[in-house]
Amino acid sequence: MGPIGFLLIINFLLWVATSIKPAFFIGLFGLVPGYVFASPWTIVTSMFIHSPFPRLLHILGNMFSLYFLGTYLIRLVGTGRFIITYFVGGIIGSLFLVIFAITPFLADIRFIGAQLYLPAIGASGAVAAVCGSLIILRPKMKVFIIPIPIPLPLWVVVIFLSIILSAIVPGVAWQAHLGGLAFGLITGFFFRRRQRRILFDL
Repeated sequence: MGPIGFLLIINFLLWVATSIKPAFFIGLFGLVPGYVFASPWTIVTSMFIHSPFPRLLHILGNMFSLYFLGTYLIRLVGTGRFIITYFVGGIIGSLFLVIFAITPFLADIRFIGAQLYLPAIGASGAVAAVCGSLIILRPKMKVFIIPIPIPLPLWVVVIFLSIILSAIVPGVAWQAHLGGLAFGLITGFFFRRRQRRILFDL
């Protein structure tokens, strides 16, 4: 079983557990910016927890994206670089969320004060990092988004869903998306330069 399969299984098992006892698992593993120094592990564990049943869109959207886009990124750069992109991107997404929440002039004006104590969960920051890397490696790549019947450029979908839409819809951690995406773009440039160097050496 590869890293994608492992991540899918862990996320779905924890989603089932969270659906059974949401308060316990979100309280233990969710990232609460105001308590991050007391619970530093949540910077990592929060990316494995998703909204409990019956809210299916959160986990299904992240896991479908992880499966298709993550599998493609592995074929391009290898397993090790995918893991770095995914996990470090998710961690940076969590750090962006914390920094934006605890910095008064960066905090979301809709949730000033409360944002410090709202738990953040989901793999969106990590998935955004995968998307960012693919945007650089395959700038003409197109994807289908249900229910839109035509393929759209990946960069358009990512900017719209990860940044614009998530900044408009209440309760979506656009800060984590932004942090993950930024890291993914950086790794994409690094991977592309390395590929060109290998081709040049050949």
